[in-house]
Amino acid sequence: MADPDELLFDAEERMDGALEALKRELNGIRTGRAHPSLIEHLVVDYYGANTPLKQLGTINAPEPRLLTIQIWDRGALKAVEKAIQASDLGLNPAIDGQLIRLPIPPLTEQRRKDMVKMVHTKSEDARVAVRNVRRHIHDELRRAEKDGTVSEDDLKHHEEELQKLTDQHIALIDAEGRKKETELLEV
Repeated sequence: MADPDELLFDAEERMDGALEALKRELNGIRTGRAHPSLIEHLVVDYYGANTPLKQLGTINAPEPRLLTIQIWDRGALKAVEKAIQASDLGLNPAIDGQLIRLPIPPLTEQRRKDMVKMVHTKSEDARVAVRNVRRHIHDELRRAEKDGTVSEDDLKHHEEELQKLTDQHIALIDAEGRKKETELLEV
């Protein structure tokens, strides 16, 4: 049986992980402004290996509505183009030598609303992940009390700490979601 303090530490690490995963996913949601994080994690079939785009070239945002990708290996150009077209980003790559230009079209009102719904869904998934961690750790704490390794008072104290941790992480998740929603609705 793990020490209750170790359980709380484990809970915090796992909740932090859920928050970081949400941040990564939200970075991939297009806001109408060019940002390298929009495409850097796109997976490209590079000679049979699934490779993140950022490992195949340099991604820049020289203008607010343009991304450029300087591909290092000329043989990867077509694979990168295919990966961009297959993504759900709705971007149309233009190849110029070993440079791929990606103009970022302005978002329509309907597309913005769809993106906001996606943000809400991803935020709710992160909240569920945090609550699952809480439930798991809470069960471990109850088991420790039943085994007699934790007193009833200690159990109550640790449950309160766990709830505080959960509330903090859910507040951070909500803040990330609101921030992304504001970015999306900004015209």
